[in-house]
Amino acid sequence: MTEGTTSAAAEGADTLTRLEQEGEIAADYLEGLLDIADLDGDIDMDVEADRASVSIISDSGGRDLQKLVGRDGEVLEALQELTRLAVHRETGDRSRLMLDIAGYRAKKRAELSELGAKAAAEVKSTGEPVKLKPMTPFERKVVHDAVKSAGLRSESEGEEPERFVVVLPA
Repeated sequence: MTEGTTSAAAEGADTLTRLEQEGEIAADYLEGLLDIADLDGDIDMDVEADRASVSIISDSGGRDLQKLVGRDGEVLEALQELTRLAVHRETGDRSRLMLDIAGYRAKKRAELSELGAKAAAEVKSTGEPVKLKPMTPFERKVVHDAVKSAGLRSESEGEEPERFVVVLPA
């Protein structure tokens, strides 16, 4: 191995270790939260796309966990920010950690990928840009990825909380 390859591998291992540490800190924080709220849930940790990913899942269907998702994922978004702050407090580094509760984000990701693919198909057939409804940063990212995989491009326009995706012709 060359010196550059060795340092790149070491850097990748350091990044993985840092992300795993973020996941551990987040899991501890969320376990404490579940205890305080007297909710049952198991914590699952992973590293996906260069970010720590933590999920709270339940064997009992997750009905109680829906309280932590809230209407349109609003409580989930707030808990994600609080968890990121807890990680930041421990590490001193900004966290891009993703939190999922009771499979809400996974389901939402599938729906948004389908929406992005449909919008891309419409743009391909009409040649006209398509504006989608306002979305959260997470939702826009998923749509942008779906549009990109369909071979088109997209942009975000507007100001929060009314920021939306525009799918553009190739």
